[in-house]
Amino acid sequence: MNLYDLLASRFPTDRTAPCFLLPDGGAISYGTLELCAGRLARLLARRGVGVGDRVVVQTAKSPEAVMLYLATLKIGAVFTPLNTAYTEAEVAYFLEDAEPALVVRDAVALAAEAAGLEPLTEVTPRDDGDLASLIYTSGTTGRSKGAMLTHGALAANAQALHQAWGFTPDDVLLHALPIFHVHGLFVALHCAFLSGAPMVWLDKYEDGPVLAGLARSTVMMGVPTFYTRLLANPGFTRQSAAHMRVFICGSAPLLESTFREFEARAGQRILERYGMSEAVIITSNPLDGERVAGSVGFPLPGVELRIDTGGGETGVLQIRGPSVFQGYWRMPEKTAEEFTADGFFITADGFFITGDVGRQDTDGRVWISGRAKDLIICGGYNVYPKEIELVLDELAGVTESAVIGLPHPDFGEAVAAVIIGTGSEAAIVAAARERLAAFKAPKRVFFVDELPRNAMGKVQKNLLRETYAGAFTPP
Repeated sequence: MNLYDLLASRFPTDRTAPCFLLPDGGAISYGTLELCAGRLARLLARRGVGVGDRVVVQTAKSPEAVMLYLATLKIGAVFTPLNTAYTEAEVAYFLEDAEPALVVRDAVALAAEAAGLEPLTEVTPRDDGDLASLIYTSGTTGRSKGAMLTHGALAANAQALHQAWGFTPDDVLLHALPIFHVHGLFVALHCAFLSGAPMVWLDKYEDGPVLAGLARSTVMMGVPTFYTRLLANPGFTRQSAAHMRVFICGSAPLLESTFREFEARAGQRILERYGMSEAVIITSNPLDGERVAGSVGFPLPGVELRIDTGGGETGVLQIRGPSVFQGYWRMPEKTAEEFTADGFFITADGFFITGDVGRQDTDGRVWISGRAKDLIICGGYNVYPKEIELVLDELAGVTESAVIGLPHPDFGEAVAAVIIGTGSEAAIVAAARERLAAFKAPKRVFFVDELPRNAMGKVQKNLLRETYAGAFTPP
């Protein structure tokens, strides 16, 4: 079925029930959400947007933007959100690649234009394999690729998460995430919609509104930065978190130190999960059961996961299942490269090669070491940055570290660390050598005030490699 049908079928029977709880104390009901989505669907159709057409959306976060998302699904078009931080030059690439039928820069204005229209009630039938959304990978290197997510893939993932995380109509979701990415758009919204639950709706993360929102919520979804900011605020106490059912974290690795500090402060363990644009959520720590620091938990029901270890313990994660994307938009060669040959992706038999390196322990838990492209080969030895980062992050004075490989005349590559914190290069190198083999220990340490990150908080190691590329090159 059309994903819209699934989501709307779970809206509260009483459509006057709130969907968006606004910071000013107001609310927008599920009935208004449905009505405005219908009006926007009518407007899109009048604008000539048809089945399979792309609707590119680069707009501020708002309830109207969510209504536009539902309207796009309803008419069978393809929702294509863009990061609001993209420049005009960057947007030009996406427009050329997606060839949209419509570009929306102001969802609020578009909703106002649709206000007097008769809402479209019919839902365009769609099959599981029909395209619902085109998500351009935020990525840390290279040209952005459009991940083709189908109605069936999004529905399968939404239902798996709704069950895994125990959502009910009694929940209230604190939503402070952006909605141009799968985390805020699909993971958060779909869990709320499938429960008919309200959301405390915030434009962005800010300490004051988030702390106030926690008092009205039962579930929070966030990126690691949300949780480190909460911990830095003395107003976040065990009492302020006591009524919360679960704190969920993803989109970037959660430091084990943050996990432990949060548990000590709030009396709860953060539920970390692992996902990517191409498959939404892949693994999750359990709602009921042991949540382990550093692990991203177990594969979701329906997700088949294997690791190409090449005979070792660690290797590249490969996945298949109903929530895996259909391929990269207009990149058949790239798509073919990213799926294994033991069943091509069109038949749903091939495994998608995630590019993430990790291992699976005897209990089935998954542990991510980093991206395959970040692997460092020093003097012929494989070095996984995550292992070194875990050591460095435990050192006194180190707030966060990012480990990279840089060209070296003798070793091919040598390990370097970029650190937020205090201390001396010599002391950190010496401390690392006490706990790591010599080829793994950093040979250089650079101190910075902040690390470059993409829209979802992932450290852009490619930029660090560019910045420090000549560190080991003789003058």
